[in-house]
Amino acid sequence: MTQPTVAARAPIAVDVEAGKTYYWCSCGRSSTQPFCSGAHQGSDFKPLEYVAERSGRVYFCACKHSARAPLCDGTHKTLA
Repeated sequence: MTQPTVAARAPIAVDVEAGKTYYWCSCGRSSTQPFCSGAHQGSDFKPLEYVAERSGRVYFCACKHSARAPLCDGTHKTLA
């Protein structure tokens, strides 16, 4: 698998806690989107660490193509 699986075509809103570490799924196969469940095992994909700078709502990328990963940059709107 060289390309990630598109998990969804919209971002996933998550209320994060300042200073807490989250592991974003980069492969798109996780059953716990947008976070890693270990489904990437056996592939070249690795979860991406995200440390929340402040508490509040953030929008994690679910299409797995964002240039601002793990956060959404709107790329899902351009996917075929």
